[in-house]
Amino acid sequence: MADNREKPDFAWRVIGGLVALAVSFATRKAIEFGWTKATGKKPPADPDSLDISMREAIGYAVVTAVGMEVARIVATRAASKRYQAWSAKKVSSAATPKA
Repeated sequence: MADNREKPDFAWRVIGGLVALAVSFATRKAIEFGWTKATGKKPPADPDSLDISMREAIGYAVVTAVGMEVARIVATRAASKRYQAWSAKKVSSAATPKA
């Protein structure tokens, strides 16, 4: 007999993966937009290129890393709270006897 705890874990992994994809895409676009507004230049496409200054390459790397990590933490916590609330409602409604 299958353990009931396996289904929420799989569902959470699917939900978490989809949320991560959406958040990473949106965050990347927001960082690129912010970089363009702040510097007046497009973000470096290839930071390894010698045409890009070391300062610009490192600056963009730091901004991207911090922005992506903050977005990941916020999205993971928000999705976790929503999932826990959803799964608690589902369990409580299934546990109540139907007349």
